[in-house]
Parts: sequence; structure tokens; C-alpha cells
Amino acid sequence: MEMMPYHPEMDDPGRDATCDVGLPSFGPFSVTDDWRAGLPALQGSKHMLRELRIEDAQALFEQLTTEEVSRFISPPPASVEGFEKFIRWTHRERAAGRQASFAVVPEGQATAVGMFQIRILDHEQRSAEWGFALGSAYWGTGLYLASARPVIAFAFGAMGLRRLEARACVVNGRGTGALRKVGAIREAVLHQSFGRRGEQLDQGLWAIHRDDWRLRSIATSPTVH
Repeated sequence: MEMMPYHPEMDDPGRDATCDVGLPSFGPFSVTDDWRAGLPALQGSKHMLRELRIEDAQALFEQLTTEEVSRFISPPPASVEGFEKFIRWTHRERAAGRQASFAVVPEGQATAVGMFQIRILDHEQRSAEWGFALGSAYWGTGLYLASARPVIAFAFGAMGLRRLEARACVVNGRGTGALRKVGAIREAVLHQSFGRRGEQLDQGLWAIHRDDWRLRSIATSPTVH
């Protein structure tokens, strides 16, 4: 299952880390700037989410450039060196408070088989776009859902966001199904908004709101007696 992770033009060295997000604390969530210094490792039962590393470049190139995975995402870097450049860019953007990119690393492995990305769209409105891409060998294994939930919790907690948006091609049933599983709601259809290999495809604009996520998480949490 795959979405469209954002990446910069590979020949653009990226902006310097000078932007000040300045997000205040609010509600029951603890907003912190600590994530700008480095993303925490989020440990699951059979996987880990951690910041992308240069040594992930080869594995990401192999996992995310296959026809199955790349069909509905923006063209990924065309080489291992391109992925290395992309990973360095994510580090600069994280330090600037503009985005966070997590590698998905299954138990027993050292390098990534996929990634999640959160890119801030509007600091004042605390909104961001998120996306993911996962190697096809790991589709249907539960790895996506086990990874998506802590990533969303991180966005609404440590990053202090209120709204997460995602775009998925309407014909991408696997991607739209993945969004429904985490409680995203389709708010609009963006006609012919995604172009790839001469095709213009419609995309759904999906959103998750912090308060809805929190209420849903409470409702689905097991009751302890």
C-alpha cells in the first residue's frame, strides 16, 4: 500500500534550517521542539520507526522504485545517490521544523523497507500533509497500520498539529483503503490533479482532525477493570 510522499527537486539543495515554527502548547498534548534536533525511535512489537539514515538509501531505492509501488506516487529518486540526497534534505527540513520523515524498519532488519513523511503546510493553522510508501513485499502484513498509528499520534502530539491531509488517486483502492483504516475522511475529489506517464488521474483529498483522532482512539481503547 502506498501514498505519495513529498520530496524536493533532486537538483535543489534545499533551504537552510532557518524557519522558526513557534508552535505553542495547547490542550492535553505536549508540544515540543525536541523533534527538530532529531526524531525519536518509536518501537513497535515487530518493527521500529526511526529517522531516515544515509545507509537506508540502497534499501529504499530497491523497495520504492518498483512498478507496483511507484505507480501512484510522485516519481522517486532514480538512483541510490538520489535517495542519499533526499535523506540529507529531510534532515535539514526536520531541523528547520518543516517536516519529519520516519523509516519503517521491521524486526530483525537494519535498514528501511518504507517510510512515512509529515510535511507542515501551514504553521499558524497547524496543518500538514502526510504520505507513506511501503515495499510491496510488506503489503497486507499489518506493518502499515502498526506504523501509521504512532506516526499520526506523533504528529498530533509532539508536532502540535491539528489537521493531517493526504492525497490518494481515486483508482488506488489499496491506498484509499489504508487511509480509511486510520479514520481519514475524504473531503473532496481533485479532478485530474495527478499526472504520471501521460495519464491525468483524479485524487481524493483525505483529512484526519486531531480532536476526531483523539475521540476515536479513546473509543477504541480497551477498558481495564
